[in-house]
Amino acid sequence: MAKYDFDMGILGGGSAGLTIAAGSAMLGAKTLLVEKEKSLGGDCLHFGCVPSKTLIKTAHVRHLMKHAKKFGLPEAPLTPVDYKAVARRIQSVIDLIQKHDSPERFCKLGARVEFGSPHLIDEHAVKIDGVTYSAKNWVIATGSSPAAPPIEGLDRTPYITNREIFSLDHLPESMIVIGGGPIGIEMAQAFCRLGSKVTVIQREDQILGKEDKDMADQVMNLMSAEGVIFYLNASVVRVKGSGKDKKVVIKTGDRELSLKCDTILVAIGRTFNLEGMGLENIGVQFDRLGLKLDDRLRTVQKHIYGAGDVTGQYLFTHAAGYEGGIVIRNAIFHLPAKVNYTNIPWCTYTDPELASIGMNEIRAKDAGIKYSVWTEPFRRNDRSLAEGEENGIIKMILDEKEKPVGIQILGPHAGELASEWVAIMNGKSKLSTIASAVHPYPTLGEINKRVIGNFFAEKIYSEKIKKGLKFFFSLRGRACGED
Repeated sequence: MAKYDFDMGILGGGSAGLTIAAGSAMLGAKTLLVEKEKSLGGDCLHFGCVPSKTLIKTAHVRHLMKHAKKFGLPEAPLTPVDYKAVARRIQSVIDLIQKHDSPERFCKLGARVEFGSPHLIDEHAVKIDGVTYSAKNWVIATGSSPAAPPIEGLDRTPYITNREIFSLDHLPESMIVIGGGPIGIEMAQAFCRLGSKVTVIQREDQILGKEDKDMADQVMNLMSAEGVIFYLNASVVRVKGSGKDKKVVIKTGDRELSLKCDTILVAIGRTFNLEGMGLENIGVQFDRLGLKLDDRLRTVQKHIYGAGDVTGQYLFTHAAGYEGGIVIRNAIFHLPAKVNYTNIPWCTYTDPELASIGMNEIRAKDAGIKYSVWTEPFRRNDRSLAEGEENGIIKMILDEKEKPVGIQILGPHAGELASEWVAIMNGKSKLSTIASAVHPYPTLGEINKRVIGNFFAEKIYSEKIKKGLKFFFSLRGRACGED
């Protein structure tokens, strides 16, 4: 039997890599974690989830200050935002979480951490700065990076991506966001609330293209009311300029428009960090959609796995953690665990948030499922009204067997509210069980029960039921108003 330096080798210290490294080490596997950047944590900690949600919170607080009168408070005088101070707060949060993702912590767990750019020299060995390490199993979890779209002049025009936006030294006076996906939309709202003039350019006829149009349009309308300008069905023809005098020429319909700004944020597309690692030398296949993997997350080399963004599936931190668990079950426990993305939730952290789990109407139609839609607006939720959050709606999609196949929630704390549906759908709970459950009052969570109640109300309060009760129990009908 061949001997290797390690039982498990992991390339990439982001969400997937950290999950696998911790799990493997705690289970007794001799584990090596390799990260090419100077610190662990990956894109999520340094350029994604953590800094973006920190910035969004800051922008939300300023938005509340601006609308203090709505809550019966005196108007607060607002001075221009010092973005350097905002950036310092963002970095302080990153630094706090970084302690949890430190080499010292992983060493205590039993995993060795090495920093450097790995290159695979054969199916079981990598070379890092001239030193060779071998492992029985390897995991490719190298993540993704923002892509540079093929726009004329972009290579000669200064622009930023999510890697630079959280460490700017000043607040942009004006920003053009190229791309109407989650990153672009979250940042557009946040910077608008901080005081920037923000314009979003989107190629499709809606923002957030993976969401149902009715939900995405509500988000766009709310952002428009705050001051964000949108150009839909628009393509970027070229960009040029420098300093505060940048121009973005777009084509919408038959006309071209020239828009001016001092900052261009490119938030369209991702590229997988797979080049230059020597994967082609050992037959591991990948393309622009990510690694070629089976449903056990194995490459053609069955001892080499993929997890995280490189799978090309759901580019979320929680999806990376889930995939990490699948790898551990396969590589350490030798169980034939397969991925199942049916009930993967996701959330766009606008205000209000837009969270989803399972199928929306787009996916249900594509799957040929006959479905019904049930809704409940947040304006009928007492807690939502008490907090001044009248906007939003929950949408429940049921199949022909009246089982939930998907939920979309547009409203305050939608990501948190979706967690109950994670339990419902993964646990295959009956709707009647949730309808009969007692939720605390007043809470936003009551809306989950209310939308299910709407479904049952149509059955329970039908004319057929009323006639039956009248016949058997001599009920006499209405006491007020006309029949």
